[in-house]
Amino acid sequence: MNAALNNGPAQRAPSYYSATLNDHTEYPQLKGTVQVDVAIIGGGFTGVATAVELAERGLKVAIVETNRIGWGASGRNGGQVTGSLSGDEAMRTQMRNHLGAEVDDFIWHLRWRGHQVIEQRVARYGIDCDLKRGHLHAAMKPSHMEELRSFQAEAERRGMGDQVQLLDRNGVAKHLQSPLYLGALKNLRNLHLHPLNLCLGEARAAHSLGALIFENSEVLDIVHGPRPAVVTAHGRVEARQVMLAGDVYHKLEKRQLKGKIFPAMGGIVTTAPLGDLAEQINPQDLAVYDCRFVLDYYRLTADKRLLFGGGANYSGKDSRDIEGELRPCIERTFPALKGVPIEFQWSCAMGIVVNRIPQLGKLSDNVWYCQGYSGHGIATSHIMGEIMAEALTGTLEKFDTFAQCKHVRVPMGDLLGNPLLAAGMWYYQMLEKLR
Repeated sequence: MNAALNNGPAQRAPSYYSATLNDHTEYPQLKGTVQVDVAIIGGGFTGVATAVELAERGLKVAIVETNRIGWGASGRNGGQVTGSLSGDEAMRTQMRNHLGAEVDDFIWHLRWRGHQVIEQRVARYGIDCDLKRGHLHAAMKPSHMEELRSFQAEAERRGMGDQVQLLDRNGVAKHLQSPLYLGALKNLRNLHLHPLNLCLGEARAAHSLGALIFENSEVLDIVHGPRPAVVTAHGRVEARQVMLAGDVYHKLEKRQLKGKIFPAMGGIVTTAPLGDLAEQINPQDLAVYDCRFVLDYYRLTADKRLLFGGGANYSGKDSRDIEGELRPCIERTFPALKGVPIEFQWSCAMGIVVNRIPQLGKLSDNVWYCQGYSGHGIATSHIMGEIMAEALTGTLEKFDTFAQCKHVRVPMGDLLGNPLLAAGMWYYQMLEKLR
């Protein structure tokens, strides 16, 4: 595992999410040998969502996690479930040869599939994760408004006109007590939620269906062959198939995967409870992010705190002062919150892919991998969990659509990849100033 991101078996990050989790279950460490149909490496959304899908199909599954379920980005992110697919234009270009005229429909329906999976699963298994609807995509300059108008037109053309509304500055003022925005697209299809409670609830659902879950069990090796296996310090899972779902938090299979995905560190803070002030600044309890390349994102928690994230550190190293970096952004967004106490701050490592297309593939006949959501992980991981479960049970159509996409592989891995990402984001920030 990557020592920069993981210091061995650990409790969850001291975040608002870990302070308000609903399920304190501790799953056992893997000891001895177990046999299953599918062994999944990684207990975040990709691994857990795939496990639920497979268990519902009647397969015996084992999840093997180095730390705790939801320990990584799945339990630390901004909690927004939106139809914004990272890399959608690159997908359109690369998938056109494979899908032809159907590519636009494929991508459009993909945008919302994660929402459907999450809502259905929360209802089916009674998962308490503060699930709510409502989102604003906020414009800070006229060019942003043009982008929002274009998306609104597409949504209306595809029958979502009753779920989207374009707001001007006065319209935004009725939704947010903020001076920043020229307008926004209000989207009632998008969701926001408590991601760690969702991940833990899905793990419990998988376990109730017979899945084995092992925590504090770092995978040291993957055995390839007709009967593959994953090996830890104290045990072994033998399976018919293995799926690697550790995203940016592992360093397994370097020969094939090194240089394909890179860590970017995002910071998030949560204020003290705001009481009546919460309804004053965000009366409709909407999640929000803006249209910039390097954006701010925020929402209210169930107990009326402001959860606020922003920026990204492409060095792959944690910020030393997340509150110091984000407080000016909060106070610029909401002047009424000047001096508000910050009670939680934490970082989140996102797996960034150069072309932003999720990476699905096979390392050998029976060993698969799925990774790389570039900051859009909640919805996308659930889409990919469904696609991977279909592939593992013999339906390869959607898997092949992603697997045939070409990805840049950067020589020297993180050593060169993170500086290149930082340079790329500097370039896009310069473009932002011109558009």
